[in-house]
Amino acid sequence: MLKHLHVTCVVTSVSLFVLRGTLELMAQPWRRWRWLRVAPHLVDTLLLGSALWLAWRIGQYPFVNGWLTAKVLALVLYILLGSRALGIKTPVSQRPVYFVAALLTVGYIVGVAFTHSASWGLL
Repeated sequence: MLKHLHVTCVVTSVSLFVLRGTLELMAQPWRRWRWLRVAPHLVDTLLLGSALWLAWRIGQYPFVNGWLTAKVLALVLYILLGSRALGIKTPVSQRPVYFVAALLTVGYIVGVAFTHSASWGLL
């Protein structure tokens, strides 16, 4: 049940990011919609809580287990890239690059989650 909650939060969080990023690239005023400003923070808080709880339940921790360390470091990169993609101060011409880079980072994180390997088991 905990893993299901975590995966649901991941899908919801990424979906909200894709929605906001798409609206941003289309120059739509998504910041006017309160729910699009608030909902991601609520979902991401629940996502982080479920991740910490899940790590505790399975007995694997970042900076102890390599795959989980890779996920955490990639998560930090995703947050930085996502903030630039949605940032008001980011030049409009650079936003698509940050948006795609953030989505590729999410893809990496999901791959690590499935394989429990920072290299997706390819090395």
